[in-house]
Amino acid sequence: MALTKPARRAQSEPTIALINIVFLMLVFFMIAGALAPTLDDETSLIETAELEGRAPPDTVVLRADGTLFLRGAEVTIDQAVEASLDGPNGADLRLVADRAVSARTLMSRVAELREAGAESVWLVTERGLEQ
Repeated sequence: MALTKPARRAQSEPTIALINIVFLMLVFFMIAGALAPTLDDETSLIETAELEGRAPPDTVVLRADGTLFLRGAEVTIDQAVEASLDGPNGADLRLVADRAVSARTLMSRVAELREAGAESVWLVTERGLEQ
């Protein structure tokens, strides 16, 4: 009686088990770890609701009607660029825009400032902490 060789079974891929282990480790560390340290329960943040906003020094302020102001005085595009070149930021102009300025007015003023010689125009905004 002749013995026959058993049929060869296809070997399964060992990478599937490895992928499962890595995925489970990822889930574990996402749940167990913190991305940033949290504030302790005894710390309360300062309230700034009644704080009066003020433009940083050497920034050009764009009002809702499209006029430019620097250090409290109305200036032209050329005067704003010239003052920024003499300031601490060099050819980078800092611009604080009123919240009521339309996007079209803002973009046209930025284009005019760039054409007048400002290398880059940095828009200064307000940043709040959400709770």
